[in-house]
Amino acid sequence: MTYIIPVAPPASVPVADTDSRFPIRRVFCIGKNYSDHVREMGGDPTREEPLFFIKPADSVVGPGGAVPYPPHTENLHFEVELVVAIGRDVDVNAGLERVVDAVLGYGIGVDLTRRDMQSEAKKRGRPWDMSKSFDASALCSSLHLADSVGHPERGEIGLDLDSEPRQRGDISQMVWSIPEMLIALNSLFPLKAGDLLYTGTPSGVGPVTRGQTLEVWADGIAREAWTLS
Repeated sequence: MTYIIPVAPPASVPVADTDSRFPIRRVFCIGKNYSDHVREMGGDPTREEPLFFIKPADSVVGPGGAVPYPPHTENLHFEVELVVAIGRDVDVNAGLERVVDAVLGYGIGVDLTRRDMQSEAKKRGRPWDMSKSFDASALCSSLHLADSVGHPERGEIGLDLDSEPRQRGDISQMVWSIPEMLIALNSLFPLKAGDLLYTGTPSGVGPVTRGQTLEVWADGIAREAWTLS
């Protein structure tokens, strides 16, 4: 097959302790999945239908990658998140066991948000895709295989900004568990090998500026850091 323009290389992140990389097909995110963060943002933490949104695959910045401060914002916010990587296709009618078996591994990441743009879009009742889905808006560590780290149900997740504590939470505080999120997402978009799911953030989100370093971790899974330029 001949393409009329050069084909972009596939977006990918490394797989820890291997020479392999994980090719990214789609990036899904869930909002309002830690009750303390829902309250922090002025919402009601009562369980509702999961709120999903999408980022481009090439918005992902892997470990050691450059993170430029994006245009059209003066209020860029960090949100630390556990990341789930899907390693095989899942049928839309698949049950819980089949969906969980499709998880290849886990990483730690950051969902970056142009908060001022998002707030304005919400105020006007407009979609807020552009506040979430810009270049370099999804940071992701190396992926750690589920065969090595298991399927986490609890454990601290956190973020430090220039070595100062900012976010602290526990995976067990998720409103929707990882299996519940995957089942709900699979009913909307049948999961495919190469999909990533960012699973929500605890309270403590806030602004980051040029030159500052975000260090993030999930106990027993991964730790990573990025500096904005």
